Amino acid sequence: MASSIEKVIASTFMEMAQGLESGQYGRRPKIALTGMGSEHGEENSMQAAVMAAKQGVDVYYIGTLEAEGVTTIKVTDDEEGHKKMEDMLKNKEIDGAVTMHFPFPIGVSTVGRVVTPAKGKEMFIANTTGTSSTDRIEGMIKNAVYGVIAAKACGIAKPTVGILNVDGARQTEKALKELQSNGYDIAFAESGRADGGCVMRGNDVLQASPDILVTDSLTGNILVKMLSSFNTGGSFEATGFGYGPGIGEGYDELVMIVSRASGAPVIANAICYAAELVRNKVSDVAKREFDAVKKCGFKEVLASYKTVAKPAAAEEEVKEPPKEIVTAQIAGIEVMDLEDAVRALWKIEIYAESGMGCTGPIIRVSEANLAKAEEELKKAGYIN
Repeated sequence: MASSIEKVIASTFMEMAQGLESGQYGRRPKIALTGMGSEHGEENSMQAAVMAAKQGVDVYYIGTLEAEGVTTIKVTDDEEGHKKMEDMLKNKEIDGAVTMHFPFPIGVSTVGRVVTPAKGKEMFIANTTGTSSTDRIEGMIKNAVYGVIAAKACGIAKPTVGILNVDGARQTEKALKELQSNGYDIAFAESGRADGGCVMRGNDVLQASPDILVTDSLTGNILVKMLSSFNTGGSFEATGFGYGPGIGEGYDELVMIVSRASGAPVIANAICYAAELVRNKVSDVAKREFDAVKKCGFKEVLASYKTVAKPAAAEEEVKEPPKEIVTAQIAGIEVMDLEDAVRALWKIEIYAESGMGCTGPIIRVSEANLAKAEEELKKAGYIN
């Protein structure tokens, strides 16, 4: 008994000492970083790990390097590192991970976080990688909710939402205001331009007029790259927090994305962004937000604003084949065709899943079915 009490006392004093040193009290979040694959070398990744560890995070560095204050998980290459990261997440050995690429399922996309140049103000960009929906308008409406979740999990009680003036902005605005009129508690930002409104111009991006800037993920990806590296010529992302966590209904793993061009300061901030989401229980925040928006007719609003008419083939009832392990990837498919391509494979009894790889949309199949699946997709015109 005495030994058990002594361990508790020792652990408590250690937490107090670490809190005094870092300014962060309580259990330290455990965040893994896959360090291999950076365009700036593995040393850049380890530098980020050391910086984040000094901010009250237990950093597990997956790579070949070692440093004081960081736990190294030795791997020989990037592929082994990703497998190790996924195993650690699955086994709850870590609370979250920061990595340079990850195949999120359709419905999950990341909320980036940047520091804007005009006023040095932070802004969330919803969204930056992954695909919330294969339908553009539905995706942007979901992105707004995902952005609210990320902002609230970072301590902003009532974040303001602005919609970037891109294709689909007005439909997204109408849909979000319909949800608001149904009782969903969403606050809209006001453009800094004279005519105001919640549709944001380029000036608003630079000034961070909204807390959350809603856009499609391809545009959001470009914005993060530009805002984080405009002072360096583009090859080194020097400011901001990276491309953020993958968020989607029912998705509970905390995986944060950075770029191969991300410098140590950005990667360190991404690790700290992950730790903040862990401390503020982002999964609980997401569940509350999804529950709230669904009570206000979220499903019905999404259906009414969906822009893509299903072709006759998509309307056909196709039964999903028995699930199997899918490790082979097929790229080069237009995102709007992704779900139809999956159905085309199901139709010939090949089990397939859609996803988002580091270079764009992918379909995942078993190694045994790869050649046959590629042949079928070429025949149907889904890939070249």
